Amino acid sequence: MSDKGFRIEKDSMGELQVPAEALYGAQTQRAVDNFGISGMPMPRRFIQALGLIKASTAEANQTLGDLDADIARAIIGAADAVAAGDHDAHFPVDVFQTGSGTSSNMNANEVIAHLATQSLGRDVHPNDHVNMSQSSNDVIPTAIHVAAAVACAEELLPALDHLAGTLEARAAELVDVTTTGRTHLMDAMPVSLGQEVGGWAQQIRLGEARVRDALNRVQALAQGGTAVGTGINARPAFGRQVADALSRRTGVAFRESDNRFESLSSQDAAVELSGQLKVVAVSLMKISNDLRWMNSGPLAGLGEIALPALQPGSSIMPGKVNPVIPEAVAQVAAQVIGNDTTITVAGQSGNFQLNVMLPVVAQNLLQSIHVLAGGARALADRAVAGFTVNQDRLEAALGRNPILVTALNTVIGYELGATIAKRAYAEGRPLMELAREMTDLSDADLERLLDPRALTEGGIPGAE
Repeated sequence: MSDKGFRIEKDSMGELQVPAEALYGAQTQRAVDNFGISGMPMPRRFIQALGLIKASTAEANQTLGDLDADIARAIIGAADAVAAGDHDAHFPVDVFQTGSGTSSNMNANEVIAHLATQSLGRDVHPNDHVNMSQSSNDVIPTAIHVAAAVACAEELLPALDHLAGTLEARAAELVDVTTTGRTHLMDAMPVSLGQEVGGWAQQIRLGEARVRDALNRVQALAQGGTAVGTGINARPAFGRQVADALSRRTGVAFRESDNRFESLSSQDAAVELSGQLKVVAVSLMKISNDLRWMNSGPLAGLGEIALPALQPGSSIMPGKVNPVIPEAVAQVAAQVIGNDTTITVAGQSGNFQLNVMLPVVAQNLLQSIHVLAGGARALADRAVAGFTVNQDRLEAALGRNPILVTALNTVIGYELGATIAKRAYAEGRPLMELAREMTDLSDADLERLLDPRALTEGGIPGAE
């Protein structure tokens, strides 16, 4: 150890200095020196996945008789600590690194070997022991799949279920509250707020289903393909053993890929999952913008609902309160849509037997999952659950809505209805008043046919 707090480490390219307290070795240090690009290390979920994989591969190698039990136990203990996040500070490799993610795989191998050596009291080698039966080329694609599947199971799917449930509860509560429908942002036939909010809930439920369906492909793992998909230096049963071990550790039903050449050379499953995350983002953007419009004003906008007042809205205009949660969630949606574009481009970079943009796929996919989960919960708890309805505003708008004349089409015809509506707009008069003047319908018939609440039920107004 030098006087400057470094030690000398050696790899196949020679010697170099490594910080004395670092758990990693020479190959990680070379990556730190080479890739000082963004200052963004690989995501926590990805490091967790590497720890889970290294523990599972050690277990599989021991089961298959290739790794001594004491070394396997030491590796498993160290890898579990890595998975738990105990040593994240020793994973400094930048996201923008070698496209295979080899630097991150070796970072994990070196840290786990160092910890295992300390606990065992004899040498555990990062390549010969920790990386036994593996290549970066199957470890990193497996890590992407494991990290994404676990993050969806633990974060995103529960958050979407929570948002959908919150929306469904509000929809049931608001089923008898009638409001003006809008198409092209223009007045249309009435709907109930329950119908409107229920539509949002169904968007989220369908988003859940789309994510779950994509995860079926994500749960197929490349592990066992080693360098190019042939499984060189790994036993035929190794991939299945690792998938079974990962399933036990995570509670997610992982399986060995049906075709390891596809799993190494492409990131199609990640691209598919990202596409479904984008659909969820689009749904969140739509819901957020509807809430913003409905909350707008409160005097010069629609003012139909009031979102919870969470913070002052202006540094210069006293009393102003803004729809900050829908705005934040809309930004989440924009980020996820952008991430999907990056993942799409990266997915095209599967050259022959290996995709060479794996780290950026991991970064963007895991970020999308994480921020969607946070955005969904924020929208549920700090916007949807607490908004109140301005009933007087809704009723006033309904009473002035000439488009209700649509309900008379089957009785008076489209042309006369259009004439009545245009006069109502032009003269600023109630629809009921003009319909009474321009048709021979009785007041009782008009009240029955133009009842806004009844019109939300669809069908032919007044028909049995």
